Amino acid sequence: MYEHPDDLHRARSVGRAAPAEFAAWLAFQEAVDRQDGAVPRRYRELISVAVALVTQCSYCLDVHTAAARRHGVSSEELAETAFVTAAVRAGGTLAHALLADRLYEQHGGHGHADAPAHG
Repeated sequence: MYEHPDDLHRARSVGRAAPAEFAAWLAFQEAVDRQDGAVPRRYRELISVAVALVTQCSYCLDVHTAAARRHGVSSEELAETAFVTAAVRAGGTLAHALLADRLYEQHGGHGHADAPAHG
């Protein structure tokens, strides 16, 4: 496996190579991680887990699952979040299929409609 939990410690060395960008990212991260926002931290962590599932970032999944647990998220909430995420992602696939269908029709006027069907 290419990803390894110990690699998270490399963030600072990568940041030293791009200090301005890393500082801006850290400031953004600190703002998002604040305790006094309208969205409670437990929900912020569930959102973060959902995004990590969609982006398939195992580092984010590790960090935010641990934080979710620290902020009182139950295993049932985590499991439901995973299924909500999967359903919404599937909906995104359908939404893009609608776009593909419209684009397919639009391309039909350019001589592509006569292409042989595969399958």
